Amino acid sequence: MNDLIAKAAIDRRLADIVRPVIESMGFELVRIRLMGGKTSTVQIMAERPEGGIEVDDCAEISIAVGAVLDVEDPIDENYTLEVSSPGIDRPLTRLKDFEVWQGYEAKLETSELIDGQRRFKGILAGVDGDEVLVNIDQGTIGLKFDWLSDAKLILSDDLIREMLRQRKAAGVIDEEKYDEIETDPGSEED
Repeated sequence: MNDLIAKAAIDRRLADIVRPVIESMGFELVRIRLMGGKTSTVQIMAERPEGGIEVDDCAEISIAVGAVLDVEDPIDENYTLEVSSPGIDRPLTRLKDFEVWQGYEAKLETSELIDGQRRFKGILAGVDGDEVLVNIDQGTIGLKFDWLSDAKLILSDDLIREMLRQRKAAGVIDEEKYDEIETDPGSEED
């Protein structure tokens, strides 16, 4: 089965180490990558099973995962550990993501040519078995999940509104904590 959570061999090894820690804390691993550079970075994206994650949660995961990585020591060189939410224009790495985000626009890429193309852009239409359904200009197509090499949501106003709605529903955003926006009538241009 295709693993968009951890693509490279080292990413899969890291996932095997950190996934049990993250899951024991009540979260799910969305993606893990070892990224090169002057100093390597282990990038972890996680969220609650019902979606969402807070900064304090990321800090707790970072402490727990950092301790396990120190013991297991899977990376030879120095690295930075970065734990974050998947973000609004999030990667779609699990089959369930395509069902959860049905109705939103996404970009998908396949590892092989499908009818002469590798890149697809359209509205997610859910899943059918092991196929991701996408509404494109020509109609609805089904792409086997195993064919995908990359997939992510496209940032849109509707997506931002949905994320804000979810955060309000979860009690993360409390509008009572924010002041009204005040305007200075003298600052308007004539």
